[in-house]
Amino acid sequence: MEPFDNNKMGLINKSIQRIMVIGRSGAGKSTFALKLQHMLQLPLYHLDKYFFVDHWEQRNYLEFLKIQQEWVDSPAWIIDGNSTKSYENRYAKAQLCVYFNFPRSICYWRVFKRLIFKNLAIDDRAPNCHETVRWSLLKYVWGFEKRVHLPLLALQEKYPDVTFIELKSPADVKALEKHLQNSPYIE
Repeated sequence: MEPFDNNKMGLINKSIQRIMVIGRSGAGKSTFALKLQHMLQLPLYHLDKYFFVDHWEQRNYLEFLKIQQEWVDSPAWIIDGNSTKSYENRYAKAQLCVYFNFPRSICYWRVFKRLIFKNLAIDDRAPNCHETVRWSLLKYVWGFEKRVHLPLLALQEKYPDVTFIELKSPADVKALEKHLQNSPYIE
């Protein structure tokens, strides 16, 4: 994957209407996606809100894919979340993919911090899916980069017109947010 490149930020403008936000749990994807929604006034969809139903029970996967496909087929969206099996479906239609590839230590800290300090403005959970930390989530965070590295490289090669930005630190996020706030293309 390419390192964070400030020059790529120049490719982000008002014509960007389909944005995919992915990365490790706890990296700040949902917070960033919400800020992006406010800046760009695009519809925002959080995958976890639809992947799960009541009490963290997984929705029927074909039903979940159908819901996701309706968003992807629409002209404008920000889709926040992973669902790695359906990356290509979103990536093929995206104009921008923002990959939060933060160190595990930051993500683990934020996963636990979120138990106490949940941003209530972020509506990214299905009913009765309260913040929790399970062993499966910790394992997911640990192995995330290894699981997505090769598929993301393949998607970048297959769809070279999609602007891909990898954020590796909170400083990278701040730089991108600053660029967006100062962009003449964004109202």
